[in-house]
Amino acid sequence: MPFYKDLVLASKVETELDRLKKSDRIRIVKGLLRLRAGLSTSVPQRTQTESLLLATWNIRELAPTNKGGKRTMDSYFFIAEIISYFDLVAVQEVRDDLTALQQVMRILGSDWQCVFTDVSAFANGGNQERMAFIFDTRKVRLSGLTGEIVLPPRLEQKQFARTPFMCGFKAGWTDFVLATVHIYYGQSTPDDPRRLQEITDVANFIRDRSEEKYAHTRNWILLGDFNIFAKTDATMKAIEEAGFKVPDALVKNKLTGSNVKKDKFYDQIAFKVDGEEFRAKERAGIFDYFEYVFREDEAELYTPLMPANASYATWRTFQMSDHLPMWVEIKIDYSSEYLEKKLKVLEEGA
Repeated sequence: MPFYKDLVLASKVETELDRLKKSDRIRIVKGLLRLRAGLSTSVPQRTQTESLLLATWNIRELAPTNKGGKRTMDSYFFIAEIISYFDLVAVQEVRDDLTALQQVMRILGSDWQCVFTDVSAFANGGNQERMAFIFDTRKVRLSGLTGEIVLPPRLEQKQFARTPFMCGFKAGWTDFVLATVHIYYGQSTPDDPRRLQEITDVANFIRDRSEEKYAHTRNWILLGDFNIFAKTDATMKAIEEAGFKVPDALVKNKLTGSNVKKDKFYDQIAFKVDGEEFRAKERAGIFDYFEYVFREDEAELYTPLMPANASYATWRTFQMSDHLPMWVEIKIDYSSEYLEKKLKVLEEGA
């Protein structure tokens, strides 16, 4: 639950919402109520010990000002609201100016923590971007491992345009490493050579790390924006050939694409894990927030906040994103399995 709700209910101090004009507050609160209703029917209710809700979301040019102009307070509240329905979110396209990320974190409140990378300095495609993980410390904690992925030196080997970020976490009975990516886009074709090479390199790198004798854990998740056009492309096959598997919950749901038009499969979540002690549950999805906020029928409402001659359809993607958050539910309580094994050992030893 974002911190602003606690403050409003307790009436302790002036909130971020209270500082706005009345007309802005009314518009934002109405949007939040619709958004909460949509999230409540689309995403499982969070539990303290049973499962973990993991999401990945490319938030388009997450900065106070981007190509679409100034980000409104509406978007900060809506983005924080969406994040608050998950336990751990991998975020791509955080920009060098951290003001926007900090605003989202203020709304989420003190129970939430964020770790992020340095800025990509790559001239062709780096876009001054960072990677980030946002998580609820009441449920998730860092396990110690953090690092940006740098490939070992090889002849004619190119480093990543935006360095992937890996970080170890613990939740309940599970421990795992997340590696988040924003893969090079390049040409608008399904299998741009550099894009394919970056996906192959990161998938093979994580595979090798997960199989090392002294691996931090056997549970590794590769997620983020891969710029994959279709599930049949060579870019998707490169992930699978490295031993990663998209959770059945995502496959069985026959999900549409994760871009706003829902015709591209840019975002992915893939596991390489110990299935006995780490596995997905039967719920997963993609959440379309534009059904609830910045809706098509609200164009006139937002016109005063838009740059002159801007297209509302494009402008709203710079407020929220042109990607939709993808999520999966993960089992983290193995207490019953542990007790069953313990009982078996005791009975066999009797």
